[in-house]
Amino acid sequence: YTIYQSMVLFFFENYTGVQVIIYGDLPKNKENVIYLSNHQCTVDWIIADMLAIRQNALGHVRYVLKDGLKWLPLYGWYFSQHGGVYVKRSAKFNEKEMREKLRAQMKAETPMYLVIFPEGTRYNPEIPKVIADSQSFAEKEGLAILKHVLTPRVKATHVAIDTMKDYLDAVYDVTVAYEGTVDHKGQRKLAPSMTEFLCKECPRVHIFIDRIELKDIPEEQMYMRRWLHERFEIKDKLLIEFYDAKDSKRRNKFPGKSVHSKLSLKKTLPSLLFLGGLTASMLLTESGRKLYVKTWIYGTLIGCLWVSIKP
Repeated sequence: YTIYQSMVLFFFENYTGVQVIIYGDLPKNKENVIYLSNHQCTVDWIIADMLAIRQNALGHVRYVLKDGLKWLPLYGWYFSQHGGVYVKRSAKFNEKEMREKLRAQMKAETPMYLVIFPEGTRYNPEIPKVIADSQSFAEKEGLAILKHVLTPRVKATHVAIDTMKDYLDAVYDVTVAYEGTVDHKGQRKLAPSMTEFLCKECPRVHIFIDRIELKDIPEEQMYMRRWLHERFEIKDKLLIEFYDAKDSKRRNKFPGKSVHSKLSLKKTLPSLLFLGGLTASMLLTESGRKLYVKTWIYGTLIGCLWVSIKP
């Protein structure tokens, strides 16, 4: 799992040459954490890996994923086997199932870097209805209306913190902004897809980390919901500064000190060579190619059966 994630980072960081700008406090040591982030594109998943590898915790990354993703060929099963938790939205959310999965991970003493996107879906400027509905819901509930993030949902966050509160060291509140996602009129546009990112269309990624102690987070869901919304208000203010600051010199960066964190090739190149060599050795022979195809076909079928029985 660590080798695979490391190879992914070779392409998304070393190959693209993207500059990773880190603000706030990223601990150097490994910790068991819940990672809460705004969500705007598929590259957001990779950002968690970028931070984890800088703490030597790359193999610790687990994800809370939309239930439909468990049917992805091979990957649905793969992420489930490595601590991924599949959840349904709103009334269909299965709290008992999520708690059982997390307890099993704790019982096995699995290192935990659990990634949650509380918005539940991506912030997409090209789908204004989703943003408007989110803002209407916040207004109806008496919550602050947010501009650059959606109103967060608290269920997965509450279940994760409540279940693992004696297992966790901290919560990382992470805010991500992709440079170059503003059009000529100054309006925010769609964040880069994985393909666009790999085509080097994003020059810099800005990541703001706030490490929060568990004692500073309310335990009851009702109060945690208010706390989570306040955290997203902070994210919104950071992103307003990034995208909309009146002073052009303050745009395209977060406030405070920053570090340009460059990832060494030593961290990723060995994984690329190992997995690339393994794949090439299979594809160079007829029997290897047949095995490769069968792995995808039968692996996908068995994986789908597995996650339908044991999510």
